[in-house]
Amino acid sequence: MSFETDAEMVALTRGFRTCTLPKEKWTHAAHWAGALCLLSEDRDAAYRDMPGMIRAFNESVGGRNTDSEGYHETITIASLRAAEHALDTAPEGTPLHDVLAGLVAGPCGKPDWILTYWSRDCVFSVKARREWVEPDLRPLPF
Repeated sequence: MSFETDAEMVALTRGFRTCTLPKEKWTHAAHWAGALCLLSEDRDAAYRDMPGMIRAFNESVGGRNTDSEGYHETITIASLRAAEHALDTAPEGTPLHDVLAGLVAGPCGKPDWILTYWSRDCVFSVKARREWVEPDLRPLPF
């Protein structure tokens, strides 16, 4: 799914927030779109509220939030940091959908981008799912 306008990103984020977004629309790019929208509204609130939103959305589409599936704290925080960095480094006035296009065109556009910084064993541990765990391969560049 690509986003041609900021309005498309806002509509997706509204559906995510209200748990009315169809599961198949919650793609890798959609995760980034939601993160960018939430961060652009209120950065502190994005970090505070995203975990609950993800848990609620997962359950609304039949998912579960357990020690092996659903919400993942380390991936969520790392993703928010990457999205925040994309916002901070974009030229002032860049439309949000262009920030998103740049983000998904880079390394973060790959679903396994997280494995550049964390080993599979570390990032998929119960501890990393429940709480922030620092990268064990290389520090995040943002």
